[in-house]
Amino acid sequence: MGKIRITQLKSGIDRPENQKRNLIALGLRKLNQKVEVEATPQIRGMVAKVSHLVRVEEI
Repeated sequence: MGKIRITQLKSGIDRPENQKRNLIALGLRKLNQKVEVEATPQIRGMVAKVSHLVRVEEI
């Protein structure tokens, strides 16, 4: 599996609880914060749930 870089572009404020928890589980807590994670199916699913809040780049 490769790695992906996830950048939070929009806030989790006023979002459903499951989206807030997905952001925290991905390691995102602030705007413009970037994290690098393994591109597992579980991570891809979490990113899909918050795709409107983040940007994803293949590494």
